[in-house]
Amino acid sequence: MPTIAIVGSGLIGRAWATVFCSHGWTTALYDPVPGVAEAAKAHIAKNLKELADLDLVKDAKGSAGNLVACATLADALKGCAFVQENGPEKVEDKIAIHKAIDALAPPSAIVVSSTSFMFSSLWAKDLKHRSRVLVAHPVNPPHLVPIVELCPAPWTDPKVVEKARSIYEKVGQVPITVKKEIDGFVLNRLQAVLMAEAFDLVGSGVVSPEDLDKTIRDGLGLRWSFMGPFETIELNAPGGIPDYNQRYGPSLTRLTGRKVFTQANETAIMAEWPGEQSPERIARLSKWRDGRLAALKAHKRGAKKKPI
Repeated sequence: MPTIAIVGSGLIGRAWATVFCSHGWTTALYDPVPGVAEAAKAHIAKNLKELADLDLVKDAKGSAGNLVACATLADALKGCAFVQENGPEKVEDKIAIHKAIDALAPPSAIVVSSTSFMFSSLWAKDLKHRSRVLVAHPVNPPHLVPIVELCPAPWTDPKVVEKARSIYEKVGQVPITVKKEIDGFVLNRLQAVLMAEAFDLVGSGVVSPEDLDKTIRDGLGLRWSFMGPFETIELNAPGGIPDYNQRYGPSLTRLTGRKVFTQANETAIMAEWPGEQSPERIARLSKWRDGRLAALKAHKRGAKKKPI
């Protein structure tokens, strides 16, 4: 199996290592702080055991055997096919570590950075091999939340992005491609809007924080656990997404103050949306949705209550 270099063996690095070693990759751990990479192996072994207990990993002990703690960056990068960098969220630190990676990693290796808000164009512009560098923004912890946002710089080779996407899919992640650099990528932009409204609703006396959480946990969040917003609205009008936009777009515009529920945006959405927007298809998908919701309700009823 190929080798992945995990550069930075803290919380995120350990989670990424859990993902890759559990799928058979030789996983080379490096951290600039002495002893951290070696100590990370015990944390990762614990992650693997917990996943194995839930039938999410087949062989925890064998997976842990794929881990190698490296004393130097050069040792970690030797012969690697993929580099997952997890350093501090500071431009100067990214520039320094990526300059070293650029010099030491095999030219064919893909180099990705776990960052929440920074663009690779901030640190990769002067690298010799800058076309292989991109952002891979995870959600903490990546070994349990599989989404990963792939965001290339303007000069990143599209083939590299596609290859990275394929690699993440093969190790059980759910990659999406952010087509251009934008502050917060996609997930944080969606989360920021929801949190801003939550703070405002509670702060202005509309609802208590506990009741607001119930609105997500026992309302929107149930469908959102297995459907996205477009999948959701497609089933909320007999004619699908275009029908929903025509029916509710004016009300949503009034609520949000944003003139985004337009014909132009609707056309852009439907140009990439799969499936015929027919009453028959909507009815078929609605039946599937209801079955999933019923199963989720049964699961939640038997789940352990949150500790106080």
